[in-house]
Amino acid sequence: MTPRPRLAVWKFASCDGCQLSLLDCEDELLSLADAIEIANFPEASSAISAGPYDLSLVEGSITTAHDAERIREVRRQSKFLVTIGACATAGGIQALRNFADINDFVAAVYASPQYIQTLATSTPISAHVAVDFELRGCPINKLQLLEVITAYLAGRKPAIAAHSVCIECKQRGTVCVAVQGTPCLGPVTHAGCGAICPAYRRGCYGCYGPMETPNTAALAALLKSQGASERELLHAFRSFNAGAEAFAAQSRKHEPAAGGESP
Repeated sequence: MTPRPRLAVWKFASCDGCQLSLLDCEDELLSLADAIEIANFPEASSAISAGPYDLSLVEGSITTAHDAERIREVRRQSKFLVTIGACATAGGIQALRNFADINDFVAAVYASPQYIQTLATSTPISAHVAVDFELRGCPINKLQLLEVITAYLAGRKPAIAAHSVCIECKQRGTVCVAVQGTPCLGPVTHAGCGAICPAYRRGCYGCYGPMETPNTAALAALLKSQGASERELLHAFRSFNAGAEAFAAQSRKHEPAAGGESP
């Protein structure tokens, strides 16, 4: 009997939301369990089998020296490694520390900061090891996750679109909120959510991170022409995917030192 491919799910600095997206698959998860062996998934089961693993799904960013070493061990045990969610692909909301002095944060939060051991930055998994595929979102889309798992089981590339949220708005017939004056990151944000916020006449918040080749400068200019302040522009690009290169670079242009307003 041919052994089933072995799946492992790992957590680093994160909220567990992307792992819960896998558990939310419910009926699909039962079918998936017939096709693969879920060998390591502490969020779902205390039964853990040692590696190696055919596919590892990694949630969370690297924020400690211990985790930097642990992800290297995960990579060594994994034939394929896929990062899931904004934390794993872009450092997550915790990457806001990258723009400030980590010692100030630690002193403000902990009564005894001398006992805290942490890195100065929150970085994506790809900054530490080779990654085979990045699935974006905060949280990820469970149907996209199933597509990624199925693709690796079938030995093919995942069919995940790289276009912007704007395409999703057009596909569902949503009138563009940006042209009506509502601040929206949809033109530079990776698709995957189904354009939920614009469907309710709210601007996109960039949950899925930068799309392929985003023109953030052009969008910032548009938002500014619509009345957005430098402070608002800085905060727009510093949220769930603050550490993503395209968003981080654009946000820095609106810092006080770069001529922007004080945040």
